[in-house]
Amino acid sequence: MNPFPRLVVAVTLVTLILLVAAPASQAQTRVRVGTCARTLTAGVGSQFAVAFKMGWFAQEGLDVEVVPLTGSTDCVKFVATREFLLTLPSMEPLAIGRLQGVKIKNFYTAYQTPGYAIAVPADSPIQKLSDLKGKTIGVTNMASAGVIIARALAAASGLNPDADINLVVAGEGAQPAALLRTKQIDALSQFDTQYALIENAGLKLRILDKRLIERFPSNGFIALEDTIQTRAKELTGFARAYAKGTIFTIANPEAAVRILYEVFPFTRPTGKDEATAVREDVHVLRARIPQLKLEPAGVRRWGETNEAHLREYMEFLLKWGVLKQRVEAADLMTNELIGEINRFDPEAIAKAARDYKPR
Repeated sequence: MNPFPRLVVAVTLVTLILLVAAPASQAQTRVRVGTCARTLTAGVGSQFAVAFKMGWFAQEGLDVEVVPLTGSTDCVKFVATREFLLTLPSMEPLAIGRLQGVKIKNFYTAYQTPGYAIAVPADSPIQKLSDLKGKTIGVTNMASAGVIIARALAAASGLNPDADINLVVAGEGAQPAALLRTKQIDALSQFDTQYALIENAGLKLRILDKRLIERFPSNGFIALEDTIQTRAKELTGFARAYAKGTIFTIANPEAAVRILYEVFPFTRPTGKDEATAVREDVHVLRARIPQLKLEPAGVRRWGETNEAHLREYMEFLLKWGVLKQRVEAADLMTNELIGEINRFDPEAIAKAARDYKPR
């Protein structure tokens, strides 16, 4: 039996859909999960790849399908329309959706602190957020949470986000690097792994002040409220396998990248020798790892959401006009599955990662 997931690639006008399913020696439940960027990078894909490789999804009786989507806004929309069982968006579109009557909750916070920030070239004259007045800021796409973050940070620095900044689509990876070099854009509102990819392309970046948002929880797995009640077993099993993949990834990033290439061969960069590819993707993964750790968020269990920090974030978004009405943190998240999700030995997983030898 093939030890790795099946891969099906379909091209549509909207996105490149990558379908990944784990083989089963027993009847398994299909779980369709959407990630919220067009490409599956090391920072997003490694945790999934490790869980596939180590058989943790299969152990939970799950046949997992991973689909890259265009951004967090679409991730919320596709759960609301039941096209996906769960997705991995940031919190802002989830809050906006709640105001529109969408009853979805985050049941597992994957990125405990935000990877989003505004960045400029290291030699840019822009030194602080207020210097962005009259500047053009590139986002991955207009469905990205980077749009929301840019508007909120602009407002918090005294700018009018409707008149003082210009948001444009800059794409991902080498494309925004080229736009910055040619001064077609002045700054980026993207996220940690994208910035690492840009630095891999040879452009050093500098992050502008992100202290206003650095405590706030970021991306997590979301599902409809009724799904959390009726399919708790599948959601818990999925999140437990993903948590194990996260612990392994933190403990041994290089092994996680090599497993990523093995399980998802399309993620291996072309035109580079293996040593260079691994080194650059480890750089990408290390940019994401600080957001995966529990300690900065003040939580102790994998996937747990700090409700107080989320409440502060909702107040921040309301204060600066991103939200038009108050959204209660308790309406956006639940920790009810976290105890069962954490029914495993995290140190045993970390040790397995440290001891892991590629075959």
